[in-house]
Order: sequence, then structure tokens, then C-alpha cells
Amino acid sequence: MRAIGVDETTQDLRLIDLPVPDPGPGEVRIAVAATAVNRADLMQRRGLYPPPPGASPILGLEVSGTVDAAGPEVEGLAVGDEVGALLSGGGYAEYAIAPATQCLPVPVGVALVDAAALPEVACTVHSNVVTEAGLRAGETLLIHGGGSGIGTHAIQLGKALGATVAVTVGSEYKAQRCRELGADIVIDYHDEDFAEILRDRADVILDIMGAKYLPRNIDALAPHGRLVIIGMQGGVEGTLNIGALLAKRGRVSATNLRGRPATGPHSKAEVVAAVRAQVWPLLADGAVRPVVSARLPLADAAAAHDLLNSPESVGKVLLTP
Repeated sequence: MRAIGVDETTQDLRLIDLPVPDPGPGEVRIAVAATAVNRADLMQRRGLYPPPPGASPILGLEVSGTVDAAGPEVEGLAVGDEVGALLSGGGYAEYAIAPATQCLPVPVGVALVDAAALPEVACTVHSNVVTEAGLRAGETLLIHGGGSGIGTHAIQLGKALGATVAVTVGSEYKAQRCRELGADIVIDYHDEDFAEILRDRADVILDIMGAKYLPRNIDALAPHGRLVIIGMQGGVEGTLNIGALLAKRGRVSATNLRGRPATGPHSKAEVVAAVRAQVWPLLADGAVRPVVSARLPLADAAAAHDLLNSPESVGKVLLTP
């Protein structure tokens, strides 16, 4: 099969040939219709985010496609089923292996290729905004990076749950797209300070920046607010004013999805099951839809990485074998 490899010296992406993998117990092999580009892929390419032990070294954390083979002990899936799947790696290829418990049926009304835009963002957003932070109707949700794949999904989920949604963005184009998706408050971080605009108002903050935004995130938190950090684009070491957090009776947590165990408490299987039960009906109703910026051939993976970093990209960038 064709896959994308990374040159460890130059970090260049190139097509390589690999054996077609075989599924093990509890796993299925998926003939990939599309994979999505995630920021974790860009970090792994640079050697900053190695895959977990036992995971494929090939980039790609989610795919959509058709079940091509099933290993022993697989329940609920059969050859020919169309699925989206959450992976620990291996998506940038013509075939991918996924645990059956990390597969989701393609939602009604969503094209098979576009379904690749859903597993990672749906699992990340729901596990953090709903399971971890407990967002409720009537609360205010602040999303940093509103034009990203995670951001565009979180806007829609927040609105579907009855929240007021605020986002930070870096361009007018992204601002307009976020408004179209339902964002109530759109803040251009080049010209405006989100902490001043939302001081003491944000019940839940979904943060991709980490250290750089930590003090201002605490300023923006409402009483009993919950800050969930899922990224470190703004650095890994920041200053936390414990007094300010105590005064608000607030909470700061940090989670990731890739490093969770496959099964058991707080596992990927639990996250996927919750997403299927609570988010997939919203997709079937049209309240939440995949947002796709571009669809490019697998051979153009480097261009897809560049596009993800550009002001023109809103939502997910997909690669098709």
C-alpha cells in the first residue's frame, strides 16, 4: 500500500510503499477513503509529538472508509461497513488498522470522505467540553482557535447544547465563518483582548494555547468556571494566580486524547461510545456538520500541512488516497 513517510533529517513528506497491515484481535482493517490533517501531525513531523508505544509511526489520527477485514473478537462490525475511526496513528495510508471500539458509523447525510473530518474533533470536543467541563444550557463557552477543526465543531456543539459561544480568531475570514456556524461573540486576537471582553463571564474555556493564555483565561473565567487545556501552542510553562482561581472557585484541567488507553476507565472506547450516543444524533439532525476546508490527494500531504497553518483554512483539511 501507499503511505506517507517522514524524512527524519529534512522532515520532508514523501510517498512510500508498505505492506498492507493485518488486523489483530478486536481490530479491523479499513480501506481508507480519507484521512484528516491534525496539528498533532505537524508536531509529530517535527519530532515533537512521538506516537504512543505500540502505535503506528505513520501520521494520521483519524480516517473514514470501508471495513476491509476483521480480526478475531470483533463485535458489531462486518466487512463492507462504512465507518469513521479514531486512531493513535497510521491514517496517512491506503489501509489503516483501528480497534473496533474506536469506530463509528458514518452519520446519516454525511459523505464517506467528509466523515474523516469527525472522529478526532468530535471525541476531543465532547470529552472536554461535556464530559470534563460539564457545559450546560445557558452557560458561556469560550473557544480559542474558533476557525480550527476543533473550533468549528465546538461552536456547533456548544450551540446545540444551548450555550452562548465566544471564539477567538486571527482573520476576518475566519471570523465570518465562525459567525455563520453560530458563534455569538467573535474576538480578533490581533486587535482585541478576550479577557477584557469576557472578564468573569466564561463558564467553560476550551484552550489550545496553554501557557501564553493562562493568566487571561483565569481573568475570563466566571465564578465556578472550568478551564480545559488541550494544547500548548503558546508554551508549556505559565504563571497561575492561585488567589484569582480560588476567588472564583474555578477549576483548571488538562487532557489529551491520543495517550488514553484503548479500553477501561477514561479510555478511548468510553469517549467514542459517548460521542456515538450524544453527538451522532446531532449530526443526523443536521445540528452539527463536518466543516471541510479542502480535500487533497495523499501525495499532496505537505501542501495540506501548509494549508492547515494558513489564514485561509477553516475546519478540517482532508487527504484522499
